[in-house]
Amino acid sequence: MGFGFNLLAAFILAPLLAVLLLAWALTRKKIYGLIFGLIIGGVLGLVLLASAMKWMTSKKELEKDDYYGEYIIDRSCFPGKQADWQYNNFRFEIKSNDSIYFYKTDKQKILYTYRGKIATTTQYRSKRLIVIMDEPTHHIFSENPTAYRKRRSFYLVFHSPKFYNVFFTKGRWRAAK
Repeated sequence: MGFGFNLLAAFILAPLLAVLLLAWALTRKKIYGLIFGLIIGGVLGLVLLASAMKWMTSKKELEKDDYYGEYIIDRSCFPGKQADWQYNNFRFEIKSNDSIYFYKTDKQKILYTYRGKIATTTQYRSKRLIVIMDEPTHHIFSENPTAYRKRRSFYLVFHSPKFYNVFFTKGRWRAAK
């Protein structure tokens, strides 16, 4: 909990609970014990509720293993002909041996494969992806991607000098229906 909760607990709740417990011990009236129990139950309920809300709304903290997998163009960010074309022409895969394979495709058929390696930063709680491509490289990999985290997932945005931002999400390529 935060600083405000600690102040409340130290200077208001603790003395109030001590007085209630002392009053209950000296008088043996059930009302003091009931109020004591309600306050403890209320505080525990609020703590549990706050913890559950934090868990439900917190963004995913990425580890290196989270980046492994296949990536396709995310057509939901900017739907249209350009996104459909990119979807059918670009995809990549990051394997567990820290290698990356960027595929220039014609729908199902892979025309060319660009190879490279990946690493992650260590100075942040959520690891950031670093891509080191072999030469020649594709313009999509001119800079390292930015990972945008959601509640339980993420997507990668590469800045391309030709396409501006290119959005990738984890998934398998499927032919359009």
